[in-house]
Amino acid sequence: MIKATVYVTIKQSVLDPQGVAVQGALHSMGFGEVDSVRIGKYMELNLDTTDRESAEKRVIEMCEKLLANTVIEDYRYELEG
Repeated sequence: MIKATVYVTIKQSVLDPQGVAVQGALHSMGFGEVDSVRIGKYMELNLDTTDRESAEKRVIEMCEKLLANTVIEDYRYELEG
């Protein structure tokens, strides 16, 4: 069993309205030191395989086809096990 952790975030060149809203809320609550906020997604996938190379290829394929909109989002992943 291999555990894949996937992180998906908006590309730096794309406006993140959720992040801007959270930053504004934090400022209004007295957290003025927050310079910027970017919102993203976190996913854990348990893969029924022990072949790390195969798992890596499959996770990339999942990210490219479904988990991330690669036009506006970046992704990275970590494999354990």
